[in-house]
Amino acid sequence: MARVAGINLPKNKRIEIGLTYVMGIGRHLSKKILTELSINLDTKTDDLTEIELQKLREYITRIPTEGDLRRKTSMDIKRLQDIGCYRGFRHRLKLPVRGQRTKTNARTKRGKKVTIANKKKVTK
Repeated sequence: MARVAGINLPKNKRIEIGLTYVMGIGRHLSKKILTELSINLDTKTDDLTEIELQKLREYITRIPTEGDLRRKTSMDIKRLQDIGCYRGFRHRLKLPVRGQRTKTNARTKRGKKVTIANKKKVTK
């Protein structure tokens, strides 16, 4: 089982796709890493040798992935909230940050749609 950056890579997938399971590595970066290390893109994860895996691990430790990347993202959001800017305020209220409309969209942020017909009437 190939384990890179604390993530178990899927066995039956190509290494190009398997590397994208690590947060911070997408398809483009995955291709770039594999070409620099001269590893075939079509190789299955199970078919990698120990030497190739070691090269991959060493290369990936040089780029921010997983916990470091999550920590950086959360610290960036916290900084925006602390300085009191508009984007930080929108993050705090859990509303869209980048200018999207909220009157008709933003269901994932605002929650389930509640209409007047769904409200139960109080009976005495």
